[in-house]
Amino acid sequence: MKPLAGLRIADFTVHAAGPFCTHMLSQLGAECIKIESSLRPDIFRKPHPVYGRMGPASFDQVASNKLSVRINLKDPRGVDLAKRLVSISEMAAESFRPGVMARLGLGYDVLSQVKPSLVMLSVSSSGQTGPDSHFAGYAPLFGAWGALGFLTGYADGPPVEMRHVMDHSVGMNAAVAALAAFYRMRATGRGCHVDVSAREVASSLAGEALLLAAAGGAPARMGNRDLQMAPHGVYATSQADRWLTIAVREDAEWTALLGVMGRRELGDDPRFRDAASRLKHAADLDVEVESWTGTQIAEPAVARLQAAGVPASVSATTADLTRDVHLRDRGAVVDVEDTDGKTRAALSVPIRFSQSEAGLERGTPRLGEDENYVFGELLGLSRAKRAELAEAQVIH
Repeated sequence: MKPLAGLRIADFTVHAAGPFCTHMLSQLGAECIKIESSLRPDIFRKPHPVYGRMGPASFDQVASNKLSVRINLKDPRGVDLAKRLVSISEMAAESFRPGVMARLGLGYDVLSQVKPSLVMLSVSSSGQTGPDSHFAGYAPLFGAWGALGFLTGYADGPPVEMRHVMDHSVGMNAAVAALAAFYRMRATGRGCHVDVSAREVASSLAGEALLLAAAGGAPARMGNRDLQMAPHGVYATSQADRWLTIAVREDAEWTALLGVMGRRELGDDPRFRDAASRLKHAADLDVEVESWTGTQIAEPAVARLQAAGVPASVSATTADLTRDVHLRDRGAVVDVEDTDGKTRAALSVPIRFSQSEAGLERGTPRLGEDENYVFGELLGLSRAKRAELAEAQVIH
């Protein structure tokens, strides 16, 4: 049994941040029922060219493992049907702009009357309240709002988009918040509205840079440098666009690196004799390190470095992930059936339990694929009633 078995989520989320939250919860055992309509499907469901394929790739990564039903929320009968689904769920989740659910007649004030113990999660760019709550936003803006973009890039260049996948960080924060509210509901019987702001999640990741700024300092872009470690960076190898990542903190790691490089004489160089000197002369040190990495094949070099105790890795491509033996062995990368019936690699939940299971069980659902189960078995609608609602484009 998965840890969240028995938790049912009515999922109104769209785009990536909210859907990634419910995607994570579904892999932990929650029964997640995604609500869309053919009139207004999730925008990520539309096939689009991305990562070398024509398909709903952005949708696949956040919709696998979910159930799918069609409900036309522009029709009052569709709103009533959504309320019935919420009434048999422990949680509802949405990620529209603040006010959209209320205008649909599905705000927390209404749904909490339908089910007082309901935990409702709202994920938005700037939160449900405050002067900027009406702002629209996507992942690059989250990083910009949170100062992460300003901290990313090289010292002589502009701020850049955080390749941190901000939507996923927002989704994980939302999942933790939703589970905390669910735990409270199980203990007290009282539901609540959980308000998660992507902008605030991004700000929370500024970390030590915020402390430095608050103390009067001036955090700056460092590229691949580190405030304490040297060598620390991504270095070219003899292979085109194949990079080696090395991070050295301890003197023992530095000595081991010199041994693998065959450059023990650098240990006597005054510029590199101790950690403080290496940090001061990091640019010179990078030249020496890359003079060695530039002659190496990445994978064998990593094997020798790791065997010597030097923290190092190939800078993996996504293609590397799909065939990574370690990730496959642990079930972090699995194969699932796609909407077109073909098999594809997918990333499963990065969590393991000793006494229960977790992870993907199915691929991306086709639109409305699970209506027999949801409308028939769970809500008890007869085939005639469902046909009537379909004819009226309520189920559509």
